[in-house]
Amino acid sequence: MTPVPQRISREVRLAALPAGLPTPADFALAEVPVGAPAPGEVLVRNRRFLVYGGLRTLLGGAAKDTPVPVLRPGDTLYGPAVGEVVLAPPGSPLRPGDVVTHLLGWREYALVPEAECARVDPALPDPVAKLASGSAAYGALTRVARVREGDVVLVTGAAGGVGSLAGQIARLLGASRVIGTTGSPGKAGRLVAELGYDTVLTAGSWRESPGSGNSREAYRDFAGRLAEAAPDGIDVLLDTVGGPQLTAAVDAARHGARFALVGALSGQLAADGAGAAAPAEIDTFRLIVQGVSVRGYLGTDHPGVEAEWTARFAGWLRSGRIRLPLTRITGIDRAPRALRELIGGEHFGTVVVELPEHG
Repeated sequence: MTPVPQRISREVRLAALPAGLPTPADFALAEVPVGAPAPGEVLVRNRRFLVYGGLRTLLGGAAKDTPVPVLRPGDTLYGPAVGEVVLAPPGSPLRPGDVVTHLLGWREYALVPEAECARVDPALPDPVAKLASGSAAYGALTRVARVREGDVVLVTGAAGGVGSLAGQIARLLGASRVIGTTGSPGKAGRLVAELGYDTVLTAGSWRESPGSGNSREAYRDFAGRLAEAAPDGIDVLLDTVGGPQLTAAVDAARHGARFALVGALSGQLAADGAGAAAPAEIDTFRLIVQGVSVRGYLGTDHPGVEAEWTARFAGWLRSGRIRLPLTRITGIDRAPRALRELIGGEHFGTVVVELPEHG
């Protein structure tokens, strides 16, 4: 039997529990030897992996009931990745050269159970599209909010990985008006010019402490501008932020409005705490009299969404009816800084780290 050459993989590990928002100093780049796959495993050479704000919630173990494990010092970070199969045991349904997705990103090589790998649909124009967060947006808008023809839709955090696709999806599903929120005028301009938002409100920082004077002032300011942008109210909310923006959205809800909550950046990316809670003050009386439904969206509750989304996304990309805004960062050594920059609101759309060969 031909011996398997020794490979060294670099990977990003949590070095210490962050004191507040994570910084590059909280992570370490480790070099580890990679062996041959065991029965039922394949060896994958990662090419790209996703940088996502939800990692902050997983750092330190404060979160409860998360669908994925929390991270502690010494653990390697993880998340969606695209790579090529390098080695597969005899009888495996996967072959060397297959392009697959899995959840062991933040490393150059990954030993992945076969059952946790999926071939990338060749209908997608670019495998990186598989790292987009559109499945959450699509599932929330079709299963929870159920967008209808003529709906007025509000998307909070519209310049992020979910929001940059959510507004486009809402329009394709029949929304007559799509309003977004983001933190900077520059991003607001891009959302209107490039992604078809009708109006984008610059909502300021989501990091105000809940219940503080700054939080109440942020609510009053945002509520007034939302009332101007949607004088007749909103039918659908796809919320990735929470906080004062969710408070104001309740006030703007039309009768029978449907709210889908897919993120909680106001708490996840707050400087205070561990990112494991996102309290918001909302008018429950208005929820009742307006018949507003509010529901969180989890992809695991809707197992058929992923395949449906991939098929529709591929068609929309090929026809040019949807765009995938990407920020590409080259090199695993830049990944911790990319996470910090994403948390700081410096990037637009889906953020991926690309992994070229290294010597």
